[in-house]
Amino acid sequence: MSDHETFDLGDVALTEGATLRDAKLAYKTYGALNEDKSNAIVYPTWYSGRHWENEWLIGPGMALDPERYFIIVPNMLGNGVSSSPSNTPPPYDRARFPHVTFQDNIAVQHRLVTEHFGIEKLVLVTGWSMGAGQTYQWAVSHPEMVERMLPFCGSPKTSRHNIVFLEGVKAALTADADFDGGWYTEQPTRGIRALARVYAGWGFSQAFYWDEVYREMGFSSLEDFLVGFWEGFFLDDRDANNLLCMLWTWQNGDVGRTPGFEGDYERALASIRAKAIVMPAEKDLYFPPEDEEYAVGRMEDAERAELRVIPGVWGHFAGGGLNPDDVKFIDDALKELLAS
Repeated sequence: MSDHETFDLGDVALTEGATLRDAKLAYKTYGALNEDKSNAIVYPTWYSGRHWENEWLIGPGMALDPERYFIIVPNMLGNGVSSSPSNTPPPYDRARFPHVTFQDNIAVQHRLVTEHFGIEKLVLVTGWSMGAGQTYQWAVSHPEMVERMLPFCGSPKTSRHNIVFLEGVKAALTADADFDGGWYTEQPTRGIRALARVYAGWGFSQAFYWDEVYREMGFSSLEDFLVGFWEGFFLDDRDANNLLCMLWTWQNGDVGRTPGFEGDYERALASIRAKAIVMPAEKDLYFPPEDEEYAVGRMEDAERAELRVIPGVWGHFAGGGLNPDDVKFIDDALKELLAS
């Protein structure tokens, strides 16, 4: 893809001990930075997502309006566009790519925002799923910068139940003999298809399947949906090692691991100062509303923190831009927050 820019990071010392040499942060911007640099928004990507797959929430007349705001979409490390197993030269290529944390991602994004653009304040940070995890991390790592935050369908700490779900995803992918410990020469497509089928039971709710909502998406049967949507989704130029890299980041998500908090998740949440609307989805199977209710209850220093649940049967993919009702619900909340 050539529709993005690249910020050269040089050698990046990661929190798990490795040094990622000649690292690259790929990003795309929408709109123009105003003269006093007061209209910037950061909107990170999600698990396996690339910058163009965030564009459903950006546009004229929407909350993230490029005619009003300067929107930065940084690609998460490991997603195949920024430095990743699939594009890093030896010795840290493929199966040797180092572990990356949410803290590492926000550290390099902060460098992009401050060193490259000279921005000191962010009007808003928002994101879906792992993008929501990065939103929380921004607000903990740089509370003085983040004025507003709206994480949707994500969490500040990955739950044990969520970790178990991801273990199933990992096992399905790596069981393919063609995976070869990560040293494959062609994508292990049987493993990727198996991963997709595991994911299918979690990405949407029980009610979504009971009501056969996939027919509204143009799929003629359950099997058609499993192959056409789920297998097609993960076979769309998504590299197996990249998926595992981001999976590790997700499993190890925890704002309590931010320097200065000594693993204290509650104390890290209490340090957030941004105005916040936290938006879980009603039937999200791995980021349930009660988990985010707990988090919001501990954001003691936030100027205002509100839990607002996305209603309906779409589960985690209520935040994926797939249906107009959920898009409007999220966009309306963003407009309200930005107007506050």
